[in-house]
Amino acid sequence: MTYPFVPEPRVISEHFIRALREARRLEAPYVRWSLVNVFPEALCTAILVLPIVPPMLGQTDGTRASYNRRRTFVTPELRRKFPVCEKLAEALQDAAVARQFEETCGIAADGTYLRIEYIQDTDGMWLEPHRDIPEKVFSMVLYLCTGPDAKDWGTDIYDEELRWIGRSSAEFNTAVIFKAGPNTWHGFERRPIVGVRRLMEINYVCNWQDRGQLAFPDLPVAVR
Repeated sequence: MTYPFVPEPRVISEHFIRALREARRLEAPYVRWSLVNVFPEALCTAILVLPIVPPMLGQTDGTRASYNRRRTFVTPELRRKFPVCEKLAEALQDAAVARQFEETCGIAADGTYLRIEYIQDTDGMWLEPHRDIPEKVFSMVLYLCTGPDAKDWGTDIYDEELRWIGRSSAEFNTAVIFKAGPNTWHGFERRPIVGVRRLMEINYVCNWQDRGQLAFPDLPVAVR
């Protein structure tokens, strides 16, 4: 028996396209899309049991760039080692998925590159309010949090004066999507993390300098 079972890319992409089509658009303080039942449950399970140890960072400076060498990206190497990484990457690279991103979020996907980061935050991790760089055509945060405190581990949202105004839900297998802009302030306020806060950041990117972070460094997304 092979464990865990991983759905085929076509099954993943069709499931995800349905979630994108049914996304709820939120307007304030900036436009973003909320998704539920994002991926097949079997795929989420396969991600959660990946044999990748969470980085023990202790106290950080409020940025992820400060520990770039210890971050986990779905690279060609990870795709070769783990079927779940290969099949997820293939699904998100699919032209039908790219077209649905264009339709739902109003982006230009053709010629971009797929970037997937698997994040496992432990106690002491926090993120200062920040805006994504324009090279990220969109940012999607997929929540894979489990445990009694997981509901409180969503992304914090701020207004243009960096005042805290709310927090995304971190319900399991939900996601939020937004596009970089002048007022898209977000972060993660200091608070206890009992266990591991697991999530994925998924982007289509352009003019990306660190090719080692890309799922298909030599293969851009093609819409047609």
